[in-house]
Amino acid sequence: MIIILIGYMASGKTSIGKKLAKKLNYNFLDLDDFIEEKEKMSVSEIFKTKGEIYFRKQEAFHLKALLHSENNTILSVGGGTPCYSGNMDVILKAENAKCIYLKATLTTLANKLLLKKAKRPLISHIETIEEMTEFIGKHLFERSHYYNQAEIKVSIDNKTKDDVVEDIILELF
Repeated sequence: MIIILIGYMASGKTSIGKKLAKKLNYNFLDLDDFIEEKEKMSVSEIFKTKGEIYFRKQEAFHLKALLHSENNTILSVGGGTPCYSGNMDVILKAENAKCIYLKATLTTLANKLLLKKAKRPLISHIETIEEMTEFIGKHLFERSHYYNQAEIKVSIDNKTKDDVVEDIILELF
């Protein structure tokens, strides 16, 4: 089975994905890391040198290829992945795959991202919690249509990563 984790930045797709993979004895793969390895440059560098359209094409291509894997895998995808190139349809139609939306409130995401903004070029310029909340709110409004198509939705609010992993396992099995 391939378990695809979707959600906004800081929803825990990578950290929860790694814990879930360990618990289930699955492989873990982060789509952005996979693309960086193939392209031999960071996602930020790809955006700067080749543009977003090039990145989104690579993202769609590699996503489709990875969804045909026979291995039990937890696949963490970028926050925007479900929203481009028909990727959400590809995810939902993939055989032997389940899509899980790691859902969080605006407040949870804004508080987490304000602490991590230096590591995220998209939001590094944002100074206040109000600006962060507005920025995330706009994105979530645009993306919620895609995220809410996931077969399973798990809240991360006020939970430890281990609690979220247990919630996912209960939903899956």
